[in-house]
Amino acid sequence: MALKANAIAPTYLHRSFFTPQAPSLPPIKRYHRYNTHIRLRCRSSLVDEQQKEVVSFSEPENSLIEALIGVQGRGRAVSSQQLSNVERAVSVLEGLEGVRDPTNSSLIEGRWQLVFTTRPGTASIIQAAASVKDGKRILFQFDKAAFSFKFLPFKVPYPVPFRLLGDEAKGWLDTTYLSPSGNLRISRGNKGTTFVLQKQTEARQNLLLAISAGKRVEEAIDKLVSEYRNENKFQQELLEGDWNMLWSSQMETDSWIENAANGLMGMQIIKNGQMKFRVDMLLGMRFSMTGTFVKSADDTYDVSMDDAAIIGGPFGYPVEMESRFKLQLLYNDGKIRITRGYNNILFVHLRVGEPQQV
Repeated sequence: MALKANAIAPTYLHRSFFTPQAPSLPPIKRYHRYNTHIRLRCRSSLVDEQQKEVVSFSEPENSLIEALIGVQGRGRAVSSQQLSNVERAVSVLEGLEGVRDPTNSSLIEGRWQLVFTTRPGTASIIQAAASVKDGKRILFQFDKAAFSFKFLPFKVPYPVPFRLLGDEAKGWLDTTYLSPSGNLRISRGNKGTTFVLQKQTEARQNLLLAISAGKRVEEAIDKLVSEYRNENKFQQELLEGDWNMLWSSQMETDSWIENAANGLMGMQIIKNGQMKFRVDMLLGMRFSMTGTFVKSADDTYDVSMDDAAIIGGPFGYPVEMESRFKLQLLYNDGKIRITRGYNNILFVHLRVGEPQQV
Protein backbone atom coordinates (compact mmCIF):
# COMPACT_ATOMS: atom_id res chain seq x y z
CA MET A 1 0.00 0.00 0.00
CA ALA A 2 1.37 3.38 -1.00
CA LEU A 3 1.02 6.25 1.45
CA LYS A 4 0.37 9.82 0.41
CA ALA A 5 2.77 12.42 1.73
CA ASN A 6 -0.01 14.97 2.07
CA ALA A 7 -1.19 13.17 5.19
CA ILE A 8 1.48 14.84 7.33
CA ALA A 9 0.29 18.43 7.00
CA PRO A 10 -0.55 20.77 8.69
CA THR A 11 2.09 20.59 11.42
CA TYR A 12 3.32 22.19 14.57
CA LEU A 13 7.04 22.87 14.47
CA HIS A 14 9.28 24.20 17.22
CA ARG A 15 13.02 24.69 17.33
CA SER A 16 13.22 22.36 20.32
CA PHE A 17 12.01 19.52 18.09
CA PHE A 18 15.28 19.79 16.18
CA THR A 19 17.38 19.79 19.33
CA PRO A 20 19.56 16.75 20.21
CA GLN A 21 18.91 15.19 23.59
CA ALA A 22 22.38 15.93 24.99
CA PRO A 23 21.87 19.09 27.09
CA SER A 24 25.53 19.99 27.09
CA LEU A 25 25.61 20.92 23.41
CA PRO A 26 25.96 24.66 22.81
CA PRO A 27 23.11 26.44 21.04
CA ILE A 28 25.07 26.85 17.79
CA LYS A 29 25.02 23.10 17.28
CA ARG A 30 21.36 22.47 17.91
CA TYR A 31 20.57 22.03 14.23
CA HIS A 32 22.84 19.13 13.41
CA ARG A 33 21.78 17.96 9.97
CA TYR A 34 22.00 14.21 10.37
CA ASN A 35 21.50 13.00 13.93
CA THR A 36 18.73 15.22 15.26
CA HIS A 37 15.20 13.86 15.44
CA ILE A 38 11.78 15.40 15.74
CA ARG A 39 8.27 14.13 16.27
CA LEU A 40 5.56 15.83 14.30
CA ARG A 41 2.01 15.68 15.63
CA CYS A 42 -0.17 16.75 12.74
CA ARG A 43 -3.69 18.05 13.08
CA SER A 44 -6.43 19.26 10.78
CA SER A 45 -7.93 22.22 12.63
CA LEU A 46 -8.48 25.96 12.44
CA VAL A 47 -5.69 28.32 13.42
CA ASP A 48 -5.58 29.67 16.96
CA GLU A 49 -8.76 31.65 17.43
CA GLN A 50 -6.93 33.98 19.76
CA GLN A 51 -4.57 35.24 17.03
CA LYS A 52 -5.00 38.99 16.68
CA GLU A 53 -1.85 40.04 14.80
CA VAL A 54 -2.34 41.82 11.51
CA VAL A 55 -1.65 39.42 8.65
CA SER A 56 0.43 40.97 5.87
CA PHE A 57 1.97 39.57 2.69
CA SER A 58 4.32 40.74 -0.04
CA GLU A 59 2.80 41.36 -3.47
CA PRO A 60 3.77 37.93 -4.90
CA GLU A 61 2.54 36.24 -1.69
CA ASN A 62 -0.73 38.14 -1.87
CA SER A 63 -1.20 36.89 -5.44
CA LEU A 64 -1.14 33.34 -4.09
CA ILE A 65 -3.56 34.22 -1.26
CA GLU A 66 -5.97 35.80 -3.75
CA ALA A 67 -5.72 32.74 -6.02
CA LEU A 68 -6.65 30.54 -3.05
CA ILE A 69 -9.75 32.57 -2.13
CA GLY A 70 -12.68 30.49 -3.33
CA VAL A 71 -10.81 27.18 -3.44
CA GLN A 72 -12.88 24.98 -1.15
CA GLY A 73 -11.90 22.12 1.12
CA ARG A 74 -8.16 22.87 0.92
CA GLY A 75 -8.27 21.82 -2.73
CA ARG A 76 -11.11 19.30 -2.81
CA ALA A 77 -13.25 21.65 -4.90
CA VAL A 78 -11.13 23.60 -7.37
CA SER A 79 -11.75 24.54 -11.00
CA SER A 80 -9.09 24.15 -13.68
CA GLN A 81 -8.72 27.93 -13.85
CA GLN A 82 -8.32 28.22 -10.08
CA LEU A 83 -5.73 25.43 -10.07
CA SER A 84 -3.82 27.13 -12.88
CA ASN A 85 -3.80 30.43 -10.96
CA VAL A 86 -2.56 28.73 -7.80
CA GLU A 87 0.18 26.80 -9.59
CA ARG A 88 1.35 29.98 -11.35
CA ALA A 89 1.53 31.90 -8.06
CA VAL A 90 3.37 29.00 -6.37
CA SER A 91 5.94 28.88 -9.19
CA VAL A 92 6.57 32.61 -8.89
CA LEU A 93 7.26 32.35 -5.16
CA GLU A 94 9.47 29.29 -5.56
CA GLY A 95 11.50 31.28 -8.08
CA LEU A 96 12.07 34.06 -5.57
CA GLU A 97 14.59 33.99 -2.77
CA GLY A 98 12.76 33.23 0.43
CA VAL A 99 14.47 32.26 3.68
CA ARG A 100 17.67 30.33 2.96
CA ASP A 101 17.93 26.88 4.56
CA PRO A 102 14.36 27.13 5.88
CA THR A 103 14.48 24.01 8.08
CA ASN A 104 17.42 25.58 9.94
CA SER A 105 15.54 28.85 10.52
CA SER A 106 13.63 29.75 13.67
CA LEU A 107 10.92 31.16 11.36
CA ILE A 108 9.75 27.61 10.64
CA GLU A 109 8.70 27.24 14.28
CA GLY A 110 5.03 27.34 15.16
CA ARG A 111 1.66 25.94 14.26
CA TRP A 112 1.05 25.73 10.52
CA GLN A 113 -2.42 25.59 8.99
CA LEU A 114 -2.81 23.68 5.73
CA VAL A 115 -4.76 25.93 3.34
CA PHE A 116 -4.20 24.05 0.06
CA THR A 117 -2.85 20.78 -1.27
CA THR A 118 -2.88 19.23 -4.73
CA ARG A 119 -3.90 15.90 -3.17
CA PRO A 120 -6.52 16.62 -0.52
CA GLY A 121 -7.01 13.56 1.64
CA THR A 122 -9.21 12.54 4.53
CA ALA A 123 -9.38 14.50 7.76
CA SER A 124 -6.91 12.50 9.81
CA ILE A 125 -4.36 12.92 12.54
CA ILE A 126 -0.97 11.37 11.79
CA GLN A 127 2.13 11.23 13.93
CA ALA A 128 5.52 10.78 12.28
CA ALA A 129 9.09 10.49 13.42
CA ALA A 130 11.27 12.81 11.35
CA SER A 131 14.82 14.03 10.90
CA VAL A 132 16.42 16.96 9.09
CA LYS A 133 18.50 15.95 6.10
CA ASP A 134 19.59 19.42 4.96
CA GLY A 135 18.42 23.02 4.90
CA LYS A 136 15.30 22.23 2.89
CA ARG A 137 14.42 18.55 3.31
CA ILE A 138 12.84 16.71 6.22
CA LEU A 139 12.77 12.90 6.21
CA PHE A 140 9.86 11.24 7.98
CA GLN A 141 8.37 7.85 8.79
CA PHE A 142 4.71 7.40 9.69
CA ASP A 143 4.11 6.12 13.18
CA LYS A 144 0.46 6.47 14.23
CA ALA A 145 -2.71 7.68 12.55
CA ALA A 146 -6.41 8.15 13.19
CA PHE A 147 -9.44 9.36 11.27
CA SER A 148 -11.53 12.23 12.62
CA PHE A 149 -15.19 12.32 11.56
CA LYS A 150 -17.66 15.13 12.30
CA PHE A 151 -20.40 12.67 13.27
CA LEU A 152 -18.28 10.76 15.82
CA PRO A 153 -17.15 12.06 19.23
CA PHE A 154 -13.97 9.96 19.05
CA LYS A 155 -11.17 9.22 16.58
CA VAL A 156 -10.99 5.97 14.62
CA PRO A 157 -7.54 4.32 14.57
CA TYR A 158 -5.99 4.01 11.12
CA PRO A 159 -5.98 0.26 10.26
CA VAL A 160 -2.44 0.17 8.85
CA PRO A 161 0.54 -1.38 10.68
CA PHE A 162 3.07 1.31 9.71
CA ARG A 163 6.01 -0.56 11.22
CA LEU A 164 5.39 -3.51 8.90
CA LEU A 165 5.34 -1.35 5.78
CA GLY A 166 9.04 -0.54 5.81
CA ASP A 167 10.02 1.99 3.14
CA GLU A 168 6.36 2.44 2.14
CA ALA A 169 5.86 4.32 5.42
CA LYS A 170 8.77 6.66 4.73
CA GLY A 171 8.95 9.87 2.74
CA TRP A 172 10.38 13.36 2.57
CA LEU A 173 9.12 16.92 2.50
CA ASP A 174 10.99 19.80 0.88
CA THR A 175 10.32 23.40 1.92
CA THR A 176 10.55 25.22 -1.41
CA TYR A 177 9.56 28.63 -0.04
CA LEU A 178 9.47 30.15 3.45
CA SER A 179 8.44 33.79 3.60
CA PRO A 180 10.76 36.30 5.31
CA SER A 181 7.83 37.07 7.63
CA GLY A 182 7.65 33.39 8.60
CA ASN A 183 3.92 33.33 7.86
CA LEU A 184 3.76 31.46 4.52
CA ARG A 185 5.35 28.16 3.56
CA ILE A 186 5.29 26.06 0.39
CA SER A 187 6.37 22.44 0.56
CA ARG A 188 6.55 19.55 -1.89
CA GLY A 189 6.40 15.88 -0.91
CA ASN A 190 8.02 12.78 -2.34
CA LYS A 191 4.70 11.78 -3.99
CA GLY A 192 4.64 15.02 -5.98
CA THR A 193 2.15 16.71 -3.67
CA THR A 194 2.26 20.48 -3.21
CA PHE A 195 1.29 22.02 0.14
CA VAL A 196 0.58 25.66 0.96
CA LEU A 197 0.59 26.41 4.70
CA GLN A 198 0.18 29.53 6.80
CA LYS A 199 0.74 30.38 10.44
CA GLN A 200 -1.87 33.11 10.33
CA THR A 201 -4.82 33.28 7.98
CA GLU A 202 -6.78 36.40 7.13
CA ALA A 203 -10.45 36.85 7.96
CA ARG A 204 -11.70 35.76 4.52
CA GLN A 205 -9.67 32.56 4.68
CA ASN A 206 -10.92 31.86 8.19
CA LEU A 207 -14.50 32.13 6.94
CA LEU A 208 -13.91 29.67 4.10
CA LEU A 209 -12.14 27.28 6.47
CA ALA A 210 -15.06 27.51 8.91
CA ILE A 211 -17.53 26.75 6.09
CA SER A 212 -15.39 23.79 5.02
CA ALA A 213 -15.28 22.48 8.59
CA GLY A 214 -18.96 23.23 9.20
CA LYS A 215 -18.20 24.91 12.51
CA ARG A 216 -18.44 28.46 13.92
CA VAL A 217 -19.35 30.01 10.58
CA GLU A 218 -21.42 32.86 12.02
CA GLU A 219 -18.58 33.75 14.38
CA ALA A 220 -16.19 33.93 11.39
CA ILE A 221 -18.73 36.09 9.54
CA ASP A 222 -19.00 38.51 12.47
CA LYS A 223 -15.20 38.89 12.62
CA LEU A 224 -14.88 39.47 8.87
CA VAL A 225 -17.73 41.98 8.70
CA SER A 226 -16.49 43.86 11.79
CA GLU A 227 -12.89 44.02 10.58
CA TYR A 228 -13.63 45.19 7.07
CA ARG A 229 -16.39 47.63 7.95
CA ASN A 230 -14.03 49.35 10.38
CA GLU A 231 -11.47 49.71 7.58
CA ASN A 232 -14.03 50.52 4.83
CA LYS A 233 -12.60 47.76 2.66
CA PHE A 234 -15.78 46.50 1.03
CA GLN A 235 -17.97 47.40 -1.92
CA GLN A 236 -21.37 48.83 -1.00
CA GLU A 237 -22.97 47.84 -4.29
CA LEU A 238 -24.32 44.53 -5.56
CA LEU A 239 -21.72 43.60 -8.18
CA GLU A 240 -22.70 41.91 -11.39
CA GLY A 241 -21.61 38.33 -11.97
CA ASP A 242 -22.33 34.69 -11.19
CA TRP A 243 -22.48 34.11 -7.44
CA ASN A 244 -22.48 30.54 -6.15
CA MET A 245 -24.05 30.01 -2.73
CA LEU A 246 -21.52 28.48 -0.32
CA TRP A 247 -23.46 28.63 2.94
CA SER A 248 -26.68 29.85 4.50
CA SER A 249 -27.76 30.08 8.13
CA GLN A 250 -30.96 28.12 7.40
CA MET A 251 -31.08 24.43 6.61
CA GLU A 252 -32.79 23.43 3.39
CA THR A 253 -36.44 22.41 3.77
CA ASP A 254 -38.12 19.29 2.36
CA SER A 255 -39.46 21.34 -0.54
CA TRP A 256 -36.85 21.44 -3.31
CA ILE A 257 -38.61 24.16 -5.30
CA GLU A 258 -39.11 26.28 -2.17
CA ASN A 259 -35.37 26.07 -1.44
CA ALA A 260 -34.59 27.14 -5.01
CA ALA A 261 -37.07 30.01 -4.94
CA ASN A 262 -35.62 31.36 -1.69
CA GLY A 263 -32.02 31.21 -2.92
CA LEU A 264 -31.03 28.42 -0.53
CA MET A 265 -29.24 26.53 -3.29
CA GLY A 266 -27.63 27.01 -6.68
CA MET A 267 -26.44 30.15 -8.41
CA GLN A 268 -27.41 33.81 -8.17
CA ILE A 269 -26.80 35.87 -11.32
CA ILE A 270 -26.85 39.67 -11.22
CA LYS A 271 -26.97 41.66 -14.43
CA ASN A 272 -28.46 45.00 -15.53
CA GLY A 273 -30.50 45.57 -12.39
CA GLN A 274 -31.95 42.07 -12.48
CA MET A 275 -31.37 39.12 -10.18
CA LYS A 276 -31.82 35.47 -11.13
CA PHE A 277 -31.84 32.33 -9.02
CA ARG A 278 -30.69 29.35 -11.11
CA VAL A 279 -30.56 25.74 -9.98
CA ASP A 280 -29.47 22.93 -12.29
CA MET A 281 -31.71 19.87 -12.21
CA LEU A 282 -31.51 16.39 -13.72
CA LEU A 283 -31.36 15.64 -17.46
CA GLY A 284 -30.24 19.14 -18.43
CA MET A 285 -33.26 20.85 -16.88
CA ARG A 286 -33.00 23.83 -14.55
CA PHE A 287 -35.09 26.02 -12.31
CA SER A 288 -34.96 29.76 -12.97
CA MET A 289 -36.51 32.66 -11.10
CA THR A 290 -35.89 36.24 -12.17
CA GLY A 291 -36.69 39.54 -10.51
CA THR A 292 -35.49 43.08 -9.89
CA PHE A 293 -33.77 44.91 -7.07
CA VAL A 294 -33.76 48.58 -6.10
CA LYS A 295 -31.44 50.22 -3.58
CA SER A 296 -33.46 51.55 -0.65
CA ALA A 297 -30.63 52.43 1.80
CA ASP A 298 -26.82 52.58 1.86
CA ASP A 299 -26.49 48.81 2.20
CA THR A 300 -30.05 47.55 1.63
CA TYR A 301 -32.03 46.56 -1.48
CA ASP A 302 -35.70 45.82 -2.06
CA VAL A 303 -35.89 42.60 -4.06
CA SER A 304 -38.92 41.36 -5.98
CA MET A 305 -38.74 37.88 -7.55
CA ASP A 306 -41.79 36.97 -9.65
CA ASP A 307 -40.79 35.26 -12.91
CA ALA A 308 -40.23 31.55 -12.22
CA ALA A 309 -39.98 28.65 -14.65
CA ILE A 310 -38.62 25.15 -15.09
CA ILE A 311 -36.57 25.17 -18.28
CA GLY A 312 -35.51 22.32 -20.52
CA GLY A 313 -33.65 23.27 -23.70
CA PRO A 314 -35.67 25.92 -25.61
CA PHE A 315 -38.83 25.19 -23.63
CA GLY A 316 -40.00 26.61 -20.33
CA TYR A 317 -42.83 25.70 -17.95
CA PRO A 318 -44.01 28.76 -15.95
CA VAL A 319 -44.34 28.35 -12.19
CA GLU A 320 -46.61 30.65 -10.19
CA MET A 321 -44.31 31.91 -7.45
CA GLU A 322 -43.52 35.29 -5.93
CA SER A 323 -41.04 36.42 -3.30
CA ARG A 324 -40.39 39.91 -1.94
CA PHE A 325 -37.76 40.68 0.68
CA LYS A 326 -35.08 43.12 1.78
CA LEU A 327 -31.46 42.22 1.03
CA GLN A 328 -28.82 43.76 3.30
CA LEU A 329 -25.27 43.77 1.98
CA LEU A 330 -22.95 43.06 4.90
CA TYR A 331 -19.69 42.43 3.03
CA ASN A 332 -18.52 42.36 -0.58
CA ASP A 333 -14.96 42.35 -1.91
CA GLY A 334 -15.71 41.22 -5.46
CA LYS A 335 -15.00 37.56 -4.66
CA ILE A 336 -16.89 36.88 -1.46
CA ARG A 337 -20.25 38.41 -0.63
CA ILE A 338 -22.18 38.18 2.64
CA THR A 339 -25.82 39.23 2.76
CA ARG A 340 -28.85 39.00 5.01
CA GLY A 341 -31.85 38.19 2.86
CA TYR A 342 -35.14 36.32 2.79
CA ASN A 343 -36.53 35.61 6.26
CA ASN A 344 -33.45 37.25 7.83
CA ILE A 345 -31.23 34.39 6.59
CA LEU A 346 -27.46 34.93 6.31
CA PHE A 347 -25.90 33.97 2.95
CA VAL A 348 -22.29 33.59 1.83
CA HIS A 349 -21.77 33.68 -1.93
CA LEU A 350 -18.62 33.19 -4.01
CA ARG A 351 -18.18 34.91 -7.37
CA VAL A 352 -17.26 32.19 -9.85
CA GLY A 353 -17.53 33.61 -13.35
CA GLU A 354 -17.94 36.55 -15.68
CA PRO A 355 -21.35 38.26 -15.82
CA GLN A 356 -23.91 36.41 -17.95
CA GLN A 357 -26.99 37.62 -19.76
CA VAL A 358 -30.04 37.33 -17.50
